[in-house]
Amino acid sequence: MMMALGQFVFSLDTAPYQDFQQQIGWRHPANSRTGRRPARQFLGPDDETITLAGVLAPEVTGGDDSIEDLRKLGDSGEAHVLIEGTGRYYGLFVVETMQVTRTYFFQDGKARRIEFTLKLARVDDEAEALIGSGLADDAK
Repeated sequence: MMMALGQFVFSLDTAPYQDFQQQIGWRHPANSRTGRRPARQFLGPDDETITLAGVLAPEVTGGDDSIEDLRKLGDSGEAHVLIEGTGRYYGLFVVETMQVTRTYFFQDGKARRIEFTLKLARVDDEAEALIGSGLADDAK
């Protein structure tokens, strides 16, 4: 297992990704000041996104079924736990976008090569606050 998003497991048999990008931001809005540089104030974390990109060869790896399973995750609109095969917990994420490119076709129109890019957005601030408060209560 490379990673799991909810019940979907990214592995060599389903949708192995070759590229993992994580973007984490923090908010520092600027306030204009006369004759000086703008003053900045730290407001906290900004959006966090993870982009997974890969190439499927349906003869060897996952194919249309894996793409359809990922689409269903997006269609659900629900947040899913994202956890790496090493056990690293990333948080709760929703599927924000999915791009699929099919090339090199068989005679029946089925693709021999499927490229995918999946963009996930983190949405778990409220859940982590609840979990954190529950853990603090248990420690007392």
